[in-house]
Amino acid sequence: MLDILKSDPRMSILSLSDWLDTPQGRYLIEWEQARLDAIVADIFGYNAVQIGLAGLDCLRANRMPFRFACGRTGRVAVVSRSDELPFATASLDLVVLPHVLEFARRPHHVLREVERVLVPEGSVVITGFNPFSLWGLRRLAARRNGELPWQGQYLSALRVKDWLTLLGFESQGAGFGCYIPAVSRPEWIERWRFMDRAGVRWWPVCGAAYAMQGIKRVQGMRLLTPNWREKKATGKQLSTVAQRDSAAGRARTQ
Repeated sequence: MLDILKSDPRMSILSLSDWLDTPQGRYLIEWEQARLDAIVADIFGYNAVQIGLAGLDCLRANRMPFRFACGRTGRVAVVSRSDELPFATASLDLVVLPHVLEFARRPHHVLREVERVLVPEGSVVITGFNPFSLWGLRRLAARRNGELPWQGQYLSALRVKDWLTLLGFESQGAGFGCYIPAVSRPEWIERWRFMDRAGVRWWPVCGAAYAMQGIKRVQGMRLLTPNWREKKATGKQLSTVAQRDSAAGRARTQ
């Protein structure tokens, strides 16, 4: 199976970890790590899993007691394919997919598996490359080139949001970042960084990468809360009866 995956680099994420060690990859991870930290820090539960890119700790800011990585290679706790997860139904509170969908053979099936293993109100956090960006234009120019990460199947944030909606997720919106051109030399990356500040203001949805969260909603599910009104009403009624008994006692005494 591993040889088959390596023979088709266009749909493989096996070499993306190597690209992340380049200046261009480190620039991307700088933004994505900060964005992921902000998202997962406020997600609570018991079990969290990161699928793919084991070299990137997407769960470092999360406070769940059991956090682990799952993937085909690398330092992972569970070896598995992303579209055939070996977890029980409704057993996970958080699933993180860092650049998994654009390199998966069946991205929609990956999301179906994520929906299956998540508990109601569980969260999925997704990062991806934005086709409507300067990096997306670079991908179009390099489509016949075998270099990473340009041969991935870039999915727009809107398309991923539509898929999540069809699966019963409520999207929390997408954050975009990395607005510089697809340059690879460190000095050029630093020279173009002014576009990150301008991009957030002037073309916010044209960043090279995005991060988004979806929450699994279950129809017909209702959160049960204590019926405080009934308790208060009962307390008032008892108080009224006690006041009447006291008034009747005073009348008999007189």
